[in-house]
Amino acid sequence: MIHLDTSILIDALSGPKRSANQLRRAIDRGERVVLTTLALYEWLRGPRRREQLAAQEALFPRESAVPFGSEDAARAADLYRRVPRARGREVDLALAACALTHGAMFWTLNPEDFRDIPGLELLIPDGG
Repeated sequence: MIHLDTSILIDALSGPKRSANQLRRAIDRGERVVLTTLALYEWLRGPRRREQLAAQEALFPRESAVPFGSEDAARAADLYRRVPRARGREVDLALAACALTHGAMFWTLNPEDFRDIPGLELLIPDGG
């Protein structure tokens, strides 16, 4: 299973769509690629055009977003206490906690924001 960071969603569905082909290949390979409610929140709060929202709904419908639950919250709080520079990274830590709780890899364009999180397996795109 792969949990998406908001950075991948933004990069794949807006602007030059640099990550679109990689995302499509992962889905076509049968990878279980999911969007969490936290990533959905970050995505929806940005300025989005109608066609971007339609693409997101086609790939990752809102009702199938992985919820951020109480186990995720406890793990995120533990990470907050354990990692350096936690203040200001609350959503990133919560995204990471959700991936850890579900035994998922975490796909991001911002690996430096997540490298210090113990046990988190990062999936880093190869740039194409």
